[in-house]
Amino acid sequence: MTALAKRRDEARAVFNGRGVPTRRVEEWKYSDLKVALGDAGLGEAAAIARVLVPVGVEQVDLAAVNPPPWVADHLGTLTKNALSEASLAFAKGGVALRVPAGKAIDVPLALDLVQAGHVRVLLVVEAGASLTLSESGDASGPRNAGLEIVLGEGAVLEHVRIAANTPAVQVEEIGLSLAANARYRAHFANFGGKLSRTELTVALEGEGAEAHLSGISVLTGDAHADVTTTMIHRKPNTHSTQLFKKVASGKSRAVYQGRVVVAKGADGVDSAQTAKALLLGETAEADLKPELEIFADDVKCAHGAAVGDLDADSLFYLRARGIPEDKARGLLLHAFLEDALAEVARDDLREQVRGVLETALKDIA
Repeated sequence: MTALAKRRDEARAVFNGRGVPTRRVEEWKYSDLKVALGDAGLGEAAAIARVLVPVGVEQVDLAAVNPPPWVADHLGTLTKNALSEASLAFAKGGVALRVPAGKAIDVPLALDLVQAGHVRVLLVVEAGASLTLSESGDASGPRNAGLEIVLGEGAVLEHVRIAANTPAVQVEEIGLSLAANARYRAHFANFGGKLSRTELTVALEGEGAEAHLSGISVLTGDAHADVTTTMIHRKPNTHSTQLFKKVASGKSRAVYQGRVVVAKGADGVDSAQTAKALLLGETAEADLKPELEIFADDVKCAHGAAVGDLDADSLFYLRARGIPEDKARGLLLHAFLEDALAEVARDDLREQVRGVLETALKDIA
């Protein structure tokens, strides 16, 4: 039995022992996955990741009997919660991608997850390399995706994930490891579903590493969107920011949970997280929970959360100048979301997110 096959067997045993998370698990307090899935549960069906790979990026099928050392060294090492173990255990194959050291890839790598089932992806960006990852896709049935990302020293990754509104349950666990001076910038545009959740664990393992997260959600009907992050500063002089903006109407529910952990001895850490939500109806709900766990003294950490409605004075100001109410509300919603959307560095990807956003705002009641 290969080491990878043994690791898959271990993952299956872990998931069988823990099962699908319930609301009794603190991280799942606001998202009832077990109820959303129903009696069918997650199942063991496997999905396929469709990838448009730019020239210069190495691709390996995870179903290969003898994967190269860079795959065996990293697969299944970063995310080990119950759902991540399930995707590792039940995914038939999957894809591993590597950007060689010093290689700058200008064309985005497009990752499309469109099938129901379990899928696994490993991305390794070696020292001094750079890449843009564009992720999208929805599915007709439950999908559980596990994505592991390893950034070498000085590596740079831009990541944009668009989770379109879907009637299915869609969950994704993303684990990252950043070496010294690596930079990760990600934007998560989540437009909800029966239950749509992105769980992100970022470990800043090297001095000078940076991680900048942002995201938007525009929800209507009974859509549910959850972004849960854990930012771990393990080394000194690391930097992270988080900015998430959410708009909820109808009976929808927006969730943000953000935990920042500063390890002992990680002096010089600078971390900030902000989450804000607008509720456009009495039955909409937003749950925002930023947390700090600090075990070092010389740090700069801040967090904040706010939930409210559109500003009445601003709305009155616009209407007093002849702007119809629906257009005035639209302008205020755009203004509220714009600073988070502006975090998308590439113009083409920012406009792609904006296009989905415009459609979602038209559906807001």
